[in-house]
Amino acid sequence: MKLVGLKEFKGKIILRSGLHIGAGDTEMKIGGTDNPVIKHPHTLEPYIPGSSLKGKVRALLEMRSGLMLKTKGSPVSLKTLEKLQGKEKDDCEKILKLFGSSGADNAEENTLGPTRVSFADCSLNAKWRENASKEHLVLTEVKSENTINRIQGTAEHPRSVERVPEGVKFDFVITLKQLNPDENLEDFLFDGLKLLEMDALGGSGSRGYGRIKLEFDDKELQEKFDKIKPL
Repeated sequence: MKLVGLKEFKGKIILRSGLHIGAGDTEMKIGGTDNPVIKHPHTLEPYIPGSSLKGKVRALLEMRSGLMLKTKGSPVSLKTLEKLQGKEKDDCEKILKLFGSSGADNAEENTLGPTRVSFADCSLNAKWRENASKEHLVLTEVKSENTINRIQGTAEHPRSVERVPEGVKFDFVITLKQLNPDENLEDFLFDGLKLLEMDALGGSGSRGYGRIKLEFDDKELQEKFDKIKPL
């Protein structure tokens, strides 16, 4: 197994609705929100962790493969691969090559090699940041939510959720390794990215959060991406 190619895909993530990727901060501050978004510790600007992109793209490809029932909701692993045949085996193998196998798998049994795809953290797009500063645009918004009592018709359990608002742009960088001259995982990866664009990123996707558009710097790649029908 030898590294024979390394591709880099760059572009922008444009928010089509408010995005919430939680900071995991359980400390409630006076005047703060119940659910803050993750921010860079130095600039305090929101960003999109590469792990959030990788995890959601992988989850969507696993959902498409139909293997969730066989794994009972857990990520596919080398043990999953051993029991499969045909297209299910082919899909599982591509997922494991792209995103890596579980830490619970025996490394000595892994003949697929290392993880091929890497997702960098996505910072605010520089041009968008400059324009936002001139136009005095906010980087985050606070959305109030509650539940409705079905009998009384009254609002209960109010909570506030911080979101990155619609229209904000982030830069993304995705790299893909090729470890075999005959290996082609680009199309499979792009299927996952298209599924992400069709679905949602971050939390509360079922309530309209996290709708995004991917815009590639390379025009030919963009044309290819626009034509993809992953389902």
